[in-house]
Amino acid sequence: MYQVILYYNFQKIDEPDRFCKAHKKFCKEIGLKGRIYISEEGLNGTAAGTEQQIEEYKNFVWSIPGFSDTAFKQDECEYIPFPRLTCKVREEIVSLHMDGVDPKNGGNYLEPKEWRRVIEEEDHVMIDVRNNYESKVGHFEGAIKPDLENFYDFPQWLDDADIPKNKKVLMYCTGGIRCEKFSVLMKEKGWEDVNQLHGGILRYGKQEGGKHFKGKCFVFDDRLVVPVNPQDLEPIARCEITGKPADTYINCANMECNKLFVCSEEGAHQMEGCCSEECKESEYKRPFDPENAFKPFRKWYNYFGEDFKERPVGCA
Repeated sequence: MYQVILYYNFQKIDEPDRFCKAHKKFCKEIGLKGRIYISEEGLNGTAAGTEQQIEEYKNFVWSIPGFSDTAFKQDECEYIPFPRLTCKVREEIVSLHMDGVDPKNGGNYLEPKEWRRVIEEEDHVMIDVRNNYESKVGHFEGAIKPDLENFYDFPQWLDDADIPKNKKVLMYCTGGIRCEKFSVLMKEKGWEDVNQLHGGILRYGKQEGGKHFKGKCFVFDDRLVVPVNPQDLEPIARCEITGKPADTYINCANMECNKLFVCSEEGAHQMEGCCSEECKESEYKRPFDPENAFKPFRKWYNYFGEDFKERPVGCA
């Protein structure tokens, strides 16, 4: 079994380019694969390797001045869910496209146990701070799920959402990073009781068994979705071909389309990996391999626009 980690740390980095060069060198030396993004505001990434490689990497990060408190979400996988190592400098480690958003001014952290108690016992409004293709396959019961494709669209959504400012606000995302910024924005706009799930969906699933979470969690690696509640593995989405329950994403085999869509095994075979009859007839259709129908096309993440490419995977 291999280990997969997801992490971030908002810690000022004075020379991101030099930091990135040293970081990438170390990762290559130990053979780590994944996607790591660095900016003046900090570090964010998801990576995979053997248990030894992951322990070496975690110790390396903890040894960097200012990063000794970096928290890692960790899971097991039977394969390395990344094709290569990417380590790059970005303007932001999670792209909200707003200046002056300091996570130190964010909402209250709710540990998984307290999060569960609050949603069971207190009046609240809950916001899923992820994109629509993520919440489509899994979300907390009763959550508001904005129909947005980019995190940077959330500020405008908030202005139009008409959420009462006297309500207790709960928010969550995959690993916590998007809540770090969005909670700041909500507080700046007048909400006072703003709370975020500490460690996100993945940590909650580990500690509370995923209670009150429906479906699975979308992740930004070759796994695409992972279970959260082992007692409730029923798909909540539907295959876009057959209409039957499904929670597996594939890319349309038409290379001119490459739409990422929910598809069942039956649907994939029926349409030869395509999302429509038109794409099925395209001369640019990749050959369909029934044995690997759900193996990700390596460039699937390029087809959600610039924000999707720049936003740290996993993220978080």
